[in-house]
Amino acid sequence: MKHLPLISILLLFLMSNGPTNAQTYQPSAENLENREWFQDAKFGMFIHWGIYSVLGVHEWVMETQSIDKKTYEKVASFFNPTEFNAEEWVLLAKATGMKYITVTTKHHDGFALFDSQLTDWDIMDRTVYQQDVIGALAKACKKHGIKLFFYYSQLDWHHNDYFPRGQTGKAAGRPDTGNWDSYIDFMNGQLTELLTNYGDVTGIWFDGWWDKKDADWQLRKTYDLIHKIQPQALIGGNHHQAPKEGEDFQMFEKDLPGENKGGFSAEAKIGQLPLETAETMAHRWGFSLQDKTYKSSKELIHYLVKAAGHNSNFLLNVGPMPNGKIQQEFIDTLNVVGQWTSKYGESIFGTRGGPIAPQSWGVSTQRDNTVFVHILDWRSDAFLIPELDKQIKYIREFETKMDLSFDVTKYGLLVALPENWENRTDYILEIGIE
Repeated sequence: MKHLPLISILLLFLMSNGPTNAQTYQPSAENLENREWFQDAKFGMFIHWGIYSVLGVHEWVMETQSIDKKTYEKVASFFNPTEFNAEEWVLLAKATGMKYITVTTKHHDGFALFDSQLTDWDIMDRTVYQQDVIGALAKACKKHGIKLFFYYSQLDWHHNDYFPRGQTGKAAGRPDTGNWDSYIDFMNGQLTELLTNYGDVTGIWFDGWWDKKDADWQLRKTYDLIHKIQPQALIGGNHHQAPKEGEDFQMFEKDLPGENKGGFSAEAKIGQLPLETAETMAHRWGFSLQDKTYKSSKELIHYLVKAAGHNSNFLLNVGPMPNGKIQQEFIDTLNVVGQWTSKYGESIFGTRGGPIAPQSWGVSTQRDNTVFVHILDWRSDAFLIPELDKQIKYIREFETKMDLSFDVTKYGLLVALPENWENRTDYILEIGIE
């Protein structure tokens, strides 16, 4: 991959770094078109991968085990993912029904998985592997029609200028001095590299703002820089609050929109932007040798369906092993999910949240004049749907297209379900409306 020389990156950054415009953010036509695509996509693969995978604990190991910066730097020399194959990752995502990939370019440990000319704390300078995995992934995504998002951590436990310290990273052994504006410039410089060296970028997935809520993050300066370089790029911040000026989608960590079961979304007021919920296949995000709390294919299919019913995308995380392989337990489960999406994906992809609000029994989705009712938890052969304020043309079984009898009652639509309907992971009704 051909890279811009350092002087070109700095010049581009400076040209894009004029006085921040205080006007209300107006997304470009390309950005609005990308938002529509994003809402149609519904399903993505999240990839948490970095040198922390070598330790087999999780992506927060530097913090949770109080590893100082100098000691942690030794881990990079053991990172040699000789079995990494970008096409294998992309084809697995595609076979699962996923439309995009969001990959960690830099996590909280500050280590860059791309070739950064602004630091030597990256895969090219600190590992024996010395290959730009982000470049390889970008190439494979383009080849196979998968969109690519870059996760970027605003929080940095390694950089000396990330100062004053936030809630985390206090055991990293850095000097008690630093220049916050210099860190912001460093971050924006790395974002400039990511947005100029890897082709079209579908979006930037930020994380870490929550570490220093009262800091001057200069978000509009960063967001305006991104939109100037790539106007179509969607920006989201995992800050667990309402969307901020300049953002293009809103994400929820381990939560469906409007819920707070994961404990992160107490302040996350739902805005007007496209939505996404992120969850893991086990418990941890990064590779964890002892994490065996694997979610079943049924659980993940239900999460995907519920997300769609909440008018949200589902971003499902894998944490590849240090050798570059995705563990077989994840692959086996994703294969089952892929079989489901290949058969029933029409009821999810390209839809929006349906006219029936999410219920304890399931959710609804809608495309044009077709409503899909997803029954996930029901105990009777007679199913009651809240009355729709539409003329009903038909109600039928999605899989077989068999018409189902129904009655209009004062309580709603009472649908007679066929025998053995409950043997499906998700029993789907297709309702034609006028």
